[in-house]
Amino acid sequence: MSTGGKISEQAYVTRLYGRLDELRAEAGTRLDAVLVATGLGHQGLAERDVAAAELARRAATLDSVENSLCFGRLDMLDDEARYIGRIGIMDGEGGFEPLLIDWRAPAARPFYVATARTPEGVRRRRHIRTSGRRVTGVLDEEFDGAAEPFGDSALLAAVGAARTGRMGDIVATIQAEQDAVIRSAHTGVLVVQGGPGTGKTAVALHRAAYLLYTRRERLARSVVLVVGPNATFLRYIGDVLPSLGETGVLLATVDQLYPGVAAERTEPPEAAGLKGDLAMAEVVAAAVRDRQRVPEEPVTVEHDGGALPLGPGLCRRARDLARGTGLPHNRARPVFRDLVLDGLAAAAGDRFGTDVLDGSSLLTAEDRAAIRAELAAEPTVLAALDALWPALTPQRLLADLLSSPERLASAAPGLTGRERALLLRPEGHRGWTAADIPLLDEAAELLGEDERVTRTAEESAAAERAEAVTLAQEALDTAYGSRSTDADEDEEAETLHAFDLLDAERLAERHVEADHRTPAERAAADRTWAFGHVVVDEAQELSAMAWRVLMRRCPARSMTVVGDIAQTGDPAGAASWERVLAPHVGTRWRGAELTVNYRLPAEIAAVADGVLRHIDPARRAPRAVRATEVRPWRVAAAPGELPATAARLAAGERDRVRDGTVAVVAPEPLVAAVAAALADEGAERVEVFDPRRAKGLEFDAVVVADPAGIVAASPRGLNDLYVALTRPTRRLGVVHAGPLPGPLRDLVPFTGGEADGGEADSATAAP
Repeated sequence: MSTGGKISEQAYVTRLYGRLDELRAEAGTRLDAVLVATGLGHQGLAERDVAAAELARRAATLDSVENSLCFGRLDMLDDEARYIGRIGIMDGEGGFEPLLIDWRAPAARPFYVATARTPEGVRRRRHIRTSGRRVTGVLDEEFDGAAEPFGDSALLAAVGAARTGRMGDIVATIQAEQDAVIRSAHTGVLVVQGGPGTGKTAVALHRAAYLLYTRRERLARSVVLVVGPNATFLRYIGDVLPSLGETGVLLATVDQLYPGVAAERTEPPEAAGLKGDLAMAEVVAAAVRDRQRVPEEPVTVEHDGGALPLGPGLCRRARDLARGTGLPHNRARPVFRDLVLDGLAAAAGDRFGTDVLDGSSLLTAEDRAAIRAELAAEPTVLAALDALWPALTPQRLLADLLSSPERLASAAPGLTGRERALLLRPEGHRGWTAADIPLLDEAAELLGEDERVTRTAEESAAAERAEAVTLAQEALDTAYGSRSTDADEDEEAETLHAFDLLDAERLAERHVEADHRTPAERAAADRTWAFGHVVVDEAQELSAMAWRVLMRRCPARSMTVVGDIAQTGDPAGAASWERVLAPHVGTRWRGAELTVNYRLPAEIAAVADGVLRHIDPARRAPRAVRATEVRPWRVAAAPGELPATAARLAAGERDRVRDGTVAVVAPEPLVAAVAAALADEGAERVEVFDPRRAKGLEFDAVVVADPAGIVAASPRGLNDLYVALTRPTRRLGVVHAGPLPGPLRDLVPFTGGEADGGEADSATAAP
């Protein structure tokens, strides 16, 4: 390790932070100037507020990158020195000299890919460690061709550090195979397969930041969407993109992509798996068609004090023509209505007979129009139209479908009676499950907007606009029509005149309430928003119906999809990437694989590899880069004591890792009991998860409780066990009440004082 440059690095980093403060102060000054603007000049109130919001966001971005602003330096063969950091910073004299090169810029790429064999023009690579604004150490790698430099030291220090409960960025330690994925020029669907600990989540997030850097103008407007498996996971990764200077990204789960509806109810995994099957798309489509009825017998409606039959023939012709338009159900409804009214008006007109001489109707065109208008206002006609082709919301359609055995049997004849029983809501149950959201989204596509609601909204907006213009005109009339001697009022009128605000419509626009939301906030509230790029993490968990939701949100099919097929736990999850993507992009996608495991020590990786061989003997486990000489252990517990034993051991692990994080992973039915036992132990800082909620997370130490129960809980129980075993970065223990699953039978017993939570030296920390 070289420290010769530490003092000079401190001076340079101090200069960088000084420039950062200048940028922050500049943003603040401009913000103050905008806020004091009167809004009566060339910049109106709406524009002023939008500009102020943008400056405030810029200041927040500068704050977010403060930690480890500069983390590296490249000394090139031509003696050029390049400092690498989280954002790019130019000098403060109005010139173009880069003080700090953004890690995403092409000039920074050698920092990640240079080796002794392919030095990329680099003579020395320096890793700079900081604490706040103080340089605490530097590590140099010399590219003199004699041997591979020891750059792994910076990486190993990062992967071996204690976890904090929030994912950190890897911007200072990106490895070559990760960099290739992050900077991939592929513009379609890029699938990144990576085993546990390969950094696929971090790679996906850094790729999002990279794309925002290289395609800023387009993606800043259209927004990048990052999809995760659950809210816990999104909180875990929530700091990564802001730390890279990117705040205009929407993080969401699939069930959060339908604004106004929350998934508040749970259901059995088998029911959720059935709802996620692609066959449900046809079930929803059939449910819509079933609401476009043709009566078996004529329906009687009233007109002019008498009865008028509405027959099946007219209804069938109107239905077929309305369907033939290809419009969604609600938008095709006026077509059906008009055709039925035309038919009824013709039938009513025929009652008046024809001219005996030439057979022509005795009614004029005006008479027929009057009859049609009367029918359109007749309550019995309106009731018949609503019954035959009702206006529907997605919520009403799906609630009616899942609450009625008859409707479900009609829409899903291909399902067995048992499957339909699984789909039916329990009596009295309301609300939605996560698996319902893709079905609602499917229904929304097939139904379209109710034209009556759309028309009402447009009329309301027009009325508000007209009122604003009227008020603006009154203000102008007052300003110009009065002969006030008040100097202030005269000055205000002259100011209005000076800026030529004589048009009431323009004045109304200046005072309209501006939409201060960011593009990401607007996207979150708009079901039809088309995202510029979508990152899908833990993508193997998504059902076929969830993929239909995401493909609608990204019509350009620009996606980064990351996951591990071996970790698929959801009953409706992916068995292969080919089967997931074929319905949407065919073979037009590219795959990449991450092969190096940075999270798991070799001792834990060996245990996980045994499970992987049972899941898929052909799948290769990623290579672990480090060993700790701490072996995973097991403890047998009496069946009734398993939660308490797991809690006691986890509390002991919490003492051992000190500032690190500890979790218990248990089958879902055991989670509450373990949580209660942890509270009794006073180990509130230890968290407990079932395997599905633990997916994507990592901890310094993990205790897996009841591995046999995890395997038995799901048809993909071995996959869930694989997830549970691959969460720790340092220590792994297993607590069991019965026989262990085959791959775990070679774990060594837990011995000595540690079983009671006592301390042990490093040689006996795990037998």
